[in-house]
Amino acid sequence: MGLLSRKVTCNSHGQDSSYFLGWQEYEKNPYDEVKNPKGIIQMGLAENQLCFDLLESWLAKNPDAVSFKREEQSIFKELALFQDYHGLPAFKKALVDFMAEIRGNKVSFDTDHLVLTAGATSANETLMFCLAENGDAILLPTPYYPGFDRDLKWRTGVEIVPIQCSSSNGFQITDSALEAAYQEAQRKNLRVKGVLVTNPSNPLGTTMSRNELDLLVNFVTDKEIHLISDEIYSGTVFSSPAFVSIMEVLKDRKLENTQVWERVHVVYSLSKDLGLPGFRVGAIYSNDPIVVAAATKMSSFGLVSSQTQYLLSAMLSDKKFTKEYISKNHKRLQKRQNKLVSGLEKAGISCLESNAGLFCWVDMRHLLSSNTFEAEMELWKRIVYDVKLNISPGSSCHCTEPGWFRVCFANMAEDTLKLAMQRLKSFVSSITIDNQTHQDLKNMRKKNRTNWVFRLSFQSFHDREQGER
Repeated sequence: MGLLSRKVTCNSHGQDSSYFLGWQEYEKNPYDEVKNPKGIIQMGLAENQLCFDLLESWLAKNPDAVSFKREEQSIFKELALFQDYHGLPAFKKALVDFMAEIRGNKVSFDTDHLVLTAGATSANETLMFCLAENGDAILLPTPYYPGFDRDLKWRTGVEIVPIQCSSSNGFQITDSALEAAYQEAQRKNLRVKGVLVTNPSNPLGTTMSRNELDLLVNFVTDKEIHLISDEIYSGTVFSSPAFVSIMEVLKDRKLENTQVWERVHVVYSLSKDLGLPGFRVGAIYSNDPIVVAAATKMSSFGLVSSQTQYLLSAMLSDKKFTKEYISKNHKRLQKRQNKLVSGLEKAGISCLESNAGLFCWVDMRHLLSSNTFEAEMELWKRIVYDVKLNISPGSSCHCTEPGWFRVCFANMAEDTLKLAMQRLKSFVSSITIDNQTHQDLKNMRKKNRTNWVFRLSFQSFHDREQGER
């Protein structure tokens, strides 16, 4: 072991989180309608599989893009040979236009400020390398995506200090929570380099309010630190309130020529909005030319293939397709989310009201045997091993309140979701019966104990009376 690096032998990757352990259990026993109908249903994967028919339809109608042709002439050799890390101009233009379209064209993006990365994971880590040193701190509101423990910390050495949010206000960020996190970092002798938020939120499935965004801008301005807005779910907002990008806030507040303008950075990806996580397409958008230049150099460690860029530049440049896709994606996500919420309600379970994302933040606090994270893990294990549903416990998302779970709804067939809700309803009913039986036994014991005490007291009184006579 002495010949290996400390990075190899350390345990800071986060792979032992219950978030990842649930995946491992699913992989050992995956549900299949025909081959393994009693297997574990994967509800811990935030994947959008609701619009593959639209993507495949476009591919069928555009064979030149699929076969790497331009005007019926093969460009396979051109794409297969060396490409620099700046990316294909046509793809970068198509991507920034798509980003603007998702945001209702309220803001525009400049390709010169865009850096392509192999997914949002690479984008976030690259930003950490650009903005912070080993041992510096980034503030993150809770609950947050469990993978951030890996993406932001593992190789960079950056520390995460949580901004503690609570269910009392729907887990919204407050001034006091921001300041408390900053002071906590100070107590730990950590230099705070920035705040990172996901908007829409993973795992909450909610968009940030304008008030929260204004608070963040004011906070990073006052502290002279960076703000990273991870907006990879921006195209999944299916109901009001509408999505507001941090870039829109900066523009509305006329902050283009201020110092804070260069300290705000956006992360984006096609993994969620377009449902293409396997294509590994992410991006950093920054107004700081030094960050853009450094991130571009770093991107050579995680490039997007030229073939992928060519195919997607053709797809995203088809404005008729993107308009139809965005509209139908929103409608399908809303319909599927409604089915999950309805299924949960029938099982006696509620969730945080949400308007975006591929998941719901589900409240199972009433099913806990006690108000502890130990009880949360007990419940989670029963749901994984007995009910055979892989969901993510709130503790893996660093939630401060036990009993919350992230449940995904867009990565499975509708019939599979229906089966999952049936399983969950049966489980909740069994818990209710068990609890009622337990309570009945307690009441019976209490009644018997009362009767016994009464009889004993009566007998003692009778004996005393007889003795006095």
